[in-house]
Amino acid sequence: MLSMRSLGIYVQVPFCASKCSFCNFSSKVEPSSLYGQYSAALEREIERLPVRYEALGLGEEVFTLPVDTVYVGGGTPPLVGADRLEAIVGALRRRFEMPSAGEFTIEVTPDSAGPQFLARALGMGVNRLSIGAQTFNDQELRAVGRLHSASDTQELVRQARDAGIANLSIDLVAGLPHQTADSWQGNLEAALRLAPQHISLYLFEIDEKSRLGREVMHSGTRYHAPAVPSEEFMADAYETGRELLRREGYIQYEISNFALPGYESRHNWKYWQLEPYLGLGAGAHSFDGIQRWANLDSAESYIDELARGGTPIAEVRRLSPKEQVEEFFFLGLRQTQGVSLRAARKQWGDDLLSRWQGKMETLTQNGLLTTSGDNFRLAESAYLVSNEVFQEFV
Repeated sequence: MLSMRSLGIYVQVPFCASKCSFCNFSSKVEPSSLYGQYSAALEREIERLPVRYEALGLGEEVFTLPVDTVYVGGGTPPLVGADRLEAIVGALRRRFEMPSAGEFTIEVTPDSAGPQFLARALGMGVNRLSIGAQTFNDQELRAVGRLHSASDTQELVRQARDAGIANLSIDLVAGLPHQTADSWQGNLEAALRLAPQHISLYLFEIDEKSRLGREVMHSGTRYHAPAVPSEEFMADAYETGRELLRREGYIQYEISNFALPGYESRHNWKYWQLEPYLGLGAGAHSFDGIQRWANLDSAESYIDELARGGTPIAEVRRLSPKEQVEEFFFLGLRQTQGVSLRAARKQWGDDLLSRWQGKMETLTQNGLLTTSGDNFRLAESAYLVSNEVFQEFV
């Protein structure tokens, strides 16, 4: 039986109006004719969940837990329209126990959600918006292919509050093409003037998973790659953001996330604290405390599989005790509160934890971890090299 008392649900809507050059997610620009088919497939997945899970040996324990967080992400969920989203939420309410006091987040871009959509979202139970602003500099927005403007973001915030959605989160990205120290400072100040309850600061990831990342890695000239600032700039931008947000009363509770007291993302916290969650839709991932499973990545394959009565689940993996401990460290250390060895010992015992003891002592001696009693945290000076630290536990 699961020892946790609640469940999070993530609904993936993998469609975008345009694909940003820096994006390394699996979302795509697809014809709108696919939206209805995909939404119907999501309803089918929700309706058939117990049968599919039982057939794969996943059990039904998760269905006994009340749902206290829902996160509809992507992609840009408003693209499929309020009618389809209402039908999906209706299917969730028929399948799960969903108390009205839970956190219900939907991701939006500033050009995707107007007053009518926001009013409908509020009626669905949405009480939190995650707004993909990315930057408040119009030159930077155009350079990466965003369709909105800085003024669109400001207007969306006003409209959301008028609609009665008061819990707002804004995403900002450091390291976009043409970004300077002055424009980054301007981005931070513009975000703070809107007084959101939550701000996420991300660094542009230079990797092969995005068009811009590949271009930078191969010294190309497309997508404004020569105008991408240096890694040193990104490090300075991150520290500037941390300091400014701290002064303005935001608490950093995770490497990239800052919130006014009491407004931390309850849903995302489930990921870092190894609590159970169900992922629905193409490319969505799930976790029940012991097993992880993932759906088919392709929206078309996901739709086809459900239409013929099959399962969208492409992979199921049961974590060994060693893998569970690894995840405990590399996910738990993302949180500024760190991890408790007392809790780990209670869960897995001293014998299993002993293999990491020397590594933790070395990381502490090297200034990458700090310790207080049985609690270990990532040192603040190590936030920018956190991935290197986490690799030590895998």
